[in-house]
Amino acid sequence: MTRHFLGLYLLIVMTLAAVSWGQDELLQRYNTQDLPEEKTAAAVMTAVQDQLRGTPPNERRHRLVELATRFGLDMDLIATTDIVGAETLSNLRAGKIAHMQGSAGQSWTLKQLDADYVLALESVEARAQRSALDWVLTAIFYAAIALVVMIWIWPLRRDLRVLERAASRFGDRNWDFEPTIKPNSQIHPLAETFRKMAVRIDGLIASHKDMSNAVSHEIRTPLSRMQFEIELAQQAQSMDDVKKSFGNIKADIVAINDLITATLDYAILERADVSLNLGMHNFMALIPAIADTVQRDASPGIRLRSDVQAGADQVVCDVHLIEAVLRNLLYNAIRFAKRDILVAFTTRDGVNQLSVDDDGPGIPEKDRERVFDSFVQLERAGARKMGFGLGLAIVKRAVEWHRGEVSVSESPLGGARFLATWPAVPSSG
Repeated sequence: MTRHFLGLYLLIVMTLAAVSWGQDELLQRYNTQDLPEEKTAAAVMTAVQDQLRGTPPNERRHRLVELATRFGLDMDLIATTDIVGAETLSNLRAGKIAHMQGSAGQSWTLKQLDADYVLALESVEARAQRSALDWVLTAIFYAAIALVVMIWIWPLRRDLRVLERAASRFGDRNWDFEPTIKPNSQIHPLAETFRKMAVRIDGLIASHKDMSNAVSHEIRTPLSRMQFEIELAQQAQSMDDVKKSFGNIKADIVAINDLITATLDYAILERADVSLNLGMHNFMALIPAIADTVQRDASPGIRLRSDVQAGADQVVCDVHLIEAVLRNLLYNAIRFAKRDILVAFTTRDGVNQLSVDDDGPGIPEKDRERVFDSFVQLERAGARKMGFGLGLAIVKRAVEWHRGEVSVSESPLGGARFLATWPAVPSSG
């Protein structure tokens, strides 16, 4: 918007300059029509000068009054010593007509009479008010400025109305927000911001809808099992059977608690006011420590290795979120890996790269985008269902809050490679 307002400012300045120049040209041409009046005044003063030169000095003022009365003019004799201005005195000495402004605002036309006196004729046009042409030119001057501003503002007003109607439709729960605003429009960046906001809101609504459906579905199963276990406990014949039912109920409670915890973690990352707690952290110690923790929960045949670039001891990130990213990627890998998992970290060209490779079955190319959606699980046929499908969704949101992105591709180990990247130096925005 700053560029557009600067453009309007320059346009008004150029219009002012052009109209002012045109007005000056017209006024100069108009004022040339006053030259005959100036010539007439010069002729009158020359005639009066001839009359006064033949009059004795002590009678000149009386004679001047007679001539002024006869011609209906306002004339006077002014001592040469009362005239100021080098240019005025130079013109008078050369016999030219000169002009002088009086102390009361009147204008005088001057002509040298002799060495001591100057003949002064008050200019009639100085008392005249502004002419009709002056008023017309002034009106045209301001009308031109108003026209330029109107021409500049009209497309802006038109596009703002389009954006207003689109926002109104969106507010009425019509989630299709596509205002027809051209890229060269002054408010196109604003419309793009609104469009991104609408897409974000639409995504949040869809995400919350999916979350509600998924949570209700995920909770229904353990609740049904808990109800069944309670009935078994009521009909139990021995304390061991009761303890077994209570143990199963406890496991279902843990499952529900895990679901709620994961859902809350994901919901927090979906908020628009997440504030990162950025700091410098030693990934040379952090990544192997997390890998060792996950290794304890892996099957005995799984080998988890880490490869961290030397000097990665001052990595800028929110360590809580990046730790969640790494843990979710590693736990996802141990579910599908046959034997080998490799976690690696490097910094190249100002970008941090965290990758997790496994030698599992991999992810089909058609599923590589939706695998990061919430409550999506790509289970193998006959495999036992694990988790809630929120791990990779949390990974994506956490990396996006670091102004980065996460992707999945084929791994050199034969399985899947998950790659999370974010700027090594966080942007100020």
